[in-house]
Amino acid sequence: MSLIFRSGVLALLLAGIVAADRVAAENEGLDDLDRATELKLTYSTLTDLGEVIRLCESALEKGLDEDNTRFATQLLASTRVKRGSVIAETILAGRPVDPRWRQFRRVALEDLEKGVQLDPNQPQAFYRIAQLNLLPDGDGKRALEAANEAVRLSEDEFTFRAKALTLRAELREDAAQRLADLDEAIRIHPGDPLTLRLRATAYAEQEKYESALADCDTALQLDPEDAATHELRAKVLIELERYDEAMAGLDKARELAPDSATPLMHQARIYGLKSDYKKAIEVLNLANALQPASPAVLLLRASMYGELDEREKALADVDRVLELEPALPLAMRFRATLLAGSGKFDLAARQLEELEKAEPEDPDVELQLALFYNAEKQYGKAIEKFSAVLKKRPDNPIALRGRADALLSTGRQADAIADYEKALAIEPDDTGALNNLAWVLATSPDEKLRDGKRAIELATKACELTEYKAAHILSTLGASYAETGDFETAMKWSKKAIELGSEDQMEPLKKELESYQAKKPVRELLNEPAEPEAKQPEKPEPKEPEKPEAKEPEKPKPKADEPEPTQPEKPEQSSAQPKQAL
Repeated sequence: MSLIFRSGVLALLLAGIVAADRVAAENEGLDDLDRATELKLTYSTLTDLGEVIRLCESALEKGLDEDNTRFATQLLASTRVKRGSVIAETILAGRPVDPRWRQFRRVALEDLEKGVQLDPNQPQAFYRIAQLNLLPDGDGKRALEAANEAVRLSEDEFTFRAKALTLRAELREDAAQRLADLDEAIRIHPGDPLTLRLRATAYAEQEKYESALADCDTALQLDPEDAATHELRAKVLIELERYDEAMAGLDKARELAPDSATPLMHQARIYGLKSDYKKAIEVLNLANALQPASPAVLLLRASMYGELDEREKALADVDRVLELEPALPLAMRFRATLLAGSGKFDLAARQLEELEKAEPEDPDVELQLALFYNAEKQYGKAIEKFSAVLKKRPDNPIALRGRADALLSTGRQADAIADYEKALAIEPDDTGALNNLAWVLATSPDEKLRDGKRAIELATKACELTEYKAAHILSTLGASYAETGDFETAMKWSKKAIELGSEDQMEPLKKELESYQAKKPVRELLNEPAEPEAKQPEKPEPKEPEKPEAKEPEKPKPKADEPEPTQPEKPEQSSAQPKQAL
């Protein structure tokens, strides 16, 4: 053998040894990968899956060639998704709920998110991510992103795609998009009662009650023992005022879910709509026995007590809610309304001031607080709050009318007239604004502000709207005619006002009549602008707005969503003219 040949063979042998060493170096993690692969095939516990994850990560860290790296990455991704999905299923199906579920959710989401980072083509993983973020305190934005991915990646998996579309529909804020997802889900998988129920809910939210009812009926044909669908169907029937059928459906829901208080709440609502508040309270007592710490039950019962004018009981229920949830805005508003309804405007205002601390810059709170300040004759504070509301909502007629009343009570008649005119441009049939503007146009001591003909026009319209039965508005009509010099007609309406007026209205009404008999129009004496707490001058009394009466909560009208207690209306300014005596 020649030297050259021997040298070539040696070179080849050396090259082979170097290549083998290089391959071995590139696959130092191969033993770990083999053990991970074997364990993944035989795992039985979450601990086993955790060991697969550890071995895969160790193998990748030690080193693998290109093909083995790809395989290890896929194995790691699928194992993380598997462990995260097992934990997610435990959380989502857990009965009873494990108190540590938030901790478990963090672990599950960490696995799932790492899994889709390693291998993004996993629609099931995205679906679980969306589900977990739908739970309380989840990331709603991430939930929608994950649901979008689950839908995008499931083009050819019709059954799963329907599930993903249904889940995404729950996350949609836009009603049209929500319905579009549900329509598509039902088209590709028509036999799912849950999707039908969700579409029925969407229809009900859009007040398409017949369509909602049709979906409920189809869902119950597929699953006649679903309590939630019976309950939803009853809620739709309530909206259609088919109360007897709704009651029957709620009885069925109670039979299927005896521990649930919501069917009882809806039955109480039906009794409330029928004005049978005592029966409603009886049913709510049963609901309270099932869920004694439910704010929804307590607030609904409080609204029924309010309808019966049992304010102390209503307040007791609301106070109990505030013990359970001290900063619940609905309860704080309700409490303020109940206090105002009892004439305790100072306490009502204090309650809303507390709410305002929790929800600063809320125009609804500011508006209600302004109305209460007006009722307390704290006109400076009232004007400030009404103005704050009008910065956010320039065309709010209640704020315009309220600020006008407060301005009138502080002698700022020109500013008050401007606000009344704006309010009437928005709500031309507001008898209070019509009356108060007519009064100031008829009785202002400032000749530049008076306009008798316009006052007659406004006061006549207010009288027509109140069927000529409101003494204070008839009085304004009389003052308007007096301003034009027609004292005969002024006396006619003044006498009619006396005829209909209450005892505490008699003195100022009779003084007005005496003035007309003497051929003298009425002139309002102006209050000087004062600080909110400043005492207003004594009579001869400038006429000022009556205190607003806080309205009771509306009769509980069930909605298509989860039952909530009826929210009390904001108290509106009364329709009285700005007369202190009237």
